[in-house]
Amino acid sequence: MRTKKFGGFVFLSYLCAMIYELLIGIVIYALLFVVTMQSSRRKVVAMQERLDKVRTLQEQQQAQSQQSIAQNEAKIRELETLLKKLGDENSLLRLELEEKKATLAYNNKVAMIENEKRQQAETVIFSSDIYHRIQDCLNSGHSLTADDWARLARLVDSIYTGFAEKLYGLYRMTEQEYHVSLLIKVRIQPKDIALLTAHSKESVATTRSRLYAKVFGRKGSSKEWDDFVLTL
Repeated sequence: MRTKKFGGFVFLSYLCAMIYELLIGIVIYALLFVVTMQSSRRKVVAMQERLDKVRTLQEQQQAQSQQSIAQNEAKIRELETLLKKLGDENSLLRLELEEKKATLAYNNKVAMIENEKRQQAETVIFSSDIYHRIQDCLNSGHSLTADDWARLARLVDSIYTGFAEKLYGLYRMTEQEYHVSLLIKVRIQPKDIALLTAHSKESVATTRSRLYAKVFGRKGSSKEWDDFVLTL
């Protein structure tokens, strides 16, 4: 009789231990599920923020295009025609139309200035000391020094305002990724980028395509990243 009681006690203890382990497992699983969901949610939010920034940059570039400038000029002419027909009546409407006309004219002025700066940018870059230094390194088979990178970064940011800020705002890239993007911006060929950064051509190609995937959230070619960098 005592043996049966002892056996029942052992069985009950074993059952309690199993239930305890099961409950611990459920709690751990639930915690892992919550952590995974929060991590996924943060990733989705971060990706959406990056895409919003990319969309804003692309809209800015579109606003500076010749097509957009021509469209604005056409709208300005339409507003001028309306203002002539309006006469002296409807003073409030007249002020609204004048405001729209002034906004369009201002946007076009800014766009034309930015376009002119971009047209002159390559001339400034190609005649700069750091660009000549880059060519010397390519001819001698050497990579760029830390001082060279700093000079190149200053030059690019002075010509393309906020270039580094825009890049890092999209993705917290590594030094290597930033250097590759800098050289793309000054139109250095991929094979030469490999030499200047002391990496293989395959590594440089992977860096460019990886950056596109990180920023846009989808696979893309290395050339697609190059084309995007050139619009900044």
